Amino acid sequence: MPPQPLAKPICLSIPISQPYDLFRKSRPLPLPSRWALVALSVALVAHPALARAQPVFKPAQPTLAQPSLAQPTSPTDALTQFNDSVQALVRRVSPSVVQVLVTSYAPIERSDPGDADALVGTQRSIGSGVVIDSDGYVITNAHVVSGARQISVVLAGAGPSELSERRPSGVLGRTRPARVVGMSPELDLALLKIEETRLPALSFASPDRVRQGQLVFAFGSPEGFRNSVTMGVVSATARQLDPDSALVYIQTDAPINHGNSGGPLVDVEGNIVGINTFIVSASGGSQGLGFAIPSSVVQMAGEQLRRYGRLVPGEIGIHLQTITPDLAQGLGLARDWGVVVSNVLPGGPAAVAGVKIQDVVLAADGSAIDDLPSLALHLITRHVGDRVTLSVLRGDQTLALNVLVVERPQSVTRSSSFADPRATLVTELGVLALEVDDLNDADQHAPSGVLVVARVPSLRATDVALSAGDVICALNGSAVSTLADLQAAISRVQPGGAIALQVLRDGQFQFVAFRLG
Repeated sequence: MPPQPLAKPICLSIPISQPYDLFRKSRPLPLPSRWALVALSVALVAHPALARAQPVFKPAQPTLAQPSLAQPTSPTDALTQFNDSVQALVRRVSPSVVQVLVTSYAPIERSDPGDADALVGTQRSIGSGVVIDSDGYVITNAHVVSGARQISVVLAGAGPSELSERRPSGVLGRTRPARVVGMSPELDLALLKIEETRLPALSFASPDRVRQGQLVFAFGSPEGFRNSVTMGVVSATARQLDPDSALVYIQTDAPINHGNSGGPLVDVEGNIVGINTFIVSASGGSQGLGFAIPSSVVQMAGEQLRRYGRLVPGEIGIHLQTITPDLAQGLGLARDWGVVVSNVLPGGPAAVAGVKIQDVVLAADGSAIDDLPSLALHLITRHVGDRVTLSVLRGDQTLALNVLVVERPQSVTRSSSFADPRATLVTELGVLALEVDDLNDADQHAPSGVLVVARVPSLRATDVALSAGDVICALNGSAVSTLADLQAAISRVQPGGAIALQVLRDGQFQFVAFRLG
């Protein structure tokens, strides 16, 4: 499922490539597939060789020379200096930005809905990309080139008149056929190769230097207008649209529209801060809510796609969750904010390193961790074979645990129904529940517990975020194997007290916190 709207239900998160039949109203391409989730296991993307490998991309051109910072004598002088600096930046970056033209098959809209014949036709679409290696390697979004029959890359032209060029063919720039070297639908990134050398390439900005409020510039082909640039600021550095997702984005108010997908978001030095990927909008156009994949993720993905043609997922064998005040009180945690370990996979690297459920993660490799997005962004760029030092708070003790990143096996998804008319009503939780003595293989990490068969809306406990199929394994840190265990644990909580349930949901452990009514 694609990223969900942030506020109003009518808002859509929209990938920003588009068909380029520019003489009729354009339609957005289908939304990208659902992102991989971090809660099942903290998903890292890597390969063992990368832990020691040298960078595979050639160094880009030197960064933009800094303009003289002579003290302006008037407001006009200050504006003139700023204007000159922006123009110099655009001249530096524009030659590295490309337009991506894609030909693919698409269903033909039928005038007769009852016609059973399935017809497809050729569809052409537009996206953007950026040269990251002088030997012809271009990064773009996976949704731009997914399902492509033919891909062409239009390099920047030499004349200023191309700034107003809108036609998808016959443009001033050089057009070259491109092939897909590798693609990651999970990260929505693809690496293309064209037969060119000595191309101007951009460098990646250090993720540690990206700050909220800093100036950024979005380059690309919005609505087919090639070689366009807009300006804005970084609205947020690690925006997590799905609370269960490992993916975080740089949010910007720089205007981004259809056709910007895959184009770079750069800083004032012309370094890649992120790759523009989608917008959240009620109208389909830019409303100041644009999102870019961070440079650290893009750089890691580009290296691996070039070496292996794919990304190899890894894990450290833990599930994580954001701490809330209710969760902290229910579990007796020392603080009511941050990130807590909700499960440790038996025999996994985290278990071997000594990580335990209810450990509060304070730092990773020396970087302070205040929330799940910051930890997810740190972990997703670790390589298989790397070691991650986690600083955790356990009770009143602070521990440093060294965890190995290992390759994640292919997951198997299974489902089963345990509906039973003999299920017991648990009034305090507002559910019908059933004891489960032996779960199936897909739920091997929870050998026993209490299964939620159904919710009972007529009860007052409607704010308890349980769903049919959840398996309750613990309450406030006390293991729950039977309905009697569950009822006994509930009875120990005073009215109005906090309850933190550990539940198994869709193969992953997480906490559900609420107040006892």
